[in-house]
Amino acid sequence: MDRLSSVGLLVSRVFLSGIFLYSGAGKLFAFAQTQAYMAKMGMHMTGLFLVFAILFELAGGLSVLLGYYPRLGALALILFLVPTTLVFHRDFSVAGQAAHFAKNLAIMGGLFAIVGAGGGEFSLGSRRKTGDDKNGRP
Repeated sequence: MDRLSSVGLLVSRVFLSGIFLYSGAGKLFAFAQTQAYMAKMGMHMTGLFLVFAILFELAGGLSVLLGYYPRLGALALILFLVPTTLVFHRDFSVAGQAAHFAKNLAIMGGLFAIVGAGGGEFSLGSRRKTGDDKNGRP
């Protein structure tokens, strides 16, 4: 992988992970408020789902940011985004929901690019001495 591609992947990883790290930290520090919002949206077992959401966002976000198993982190974030998008952004009659839906699709597109390309040269995964190549593939 050439240097420019690796720089592009680094910038992409930073930008993509930022939204998840910010959101996960926000949920962690506003747990009760987030749980109440989830209940308002008709969800059950909100405490359990909220803990999972925080774990997915923080662990997946850090994985993508650091480039440590970035494909796995990006895949986890995609698996998190699909139900999140369908539950919270499906009512296009509410102002802004179509934009949130489209934003999540765009984020998923970026995450699929990370799944396909890996973390690039500037990632912790490229520094592992396990025999993996620089894209996180065995």
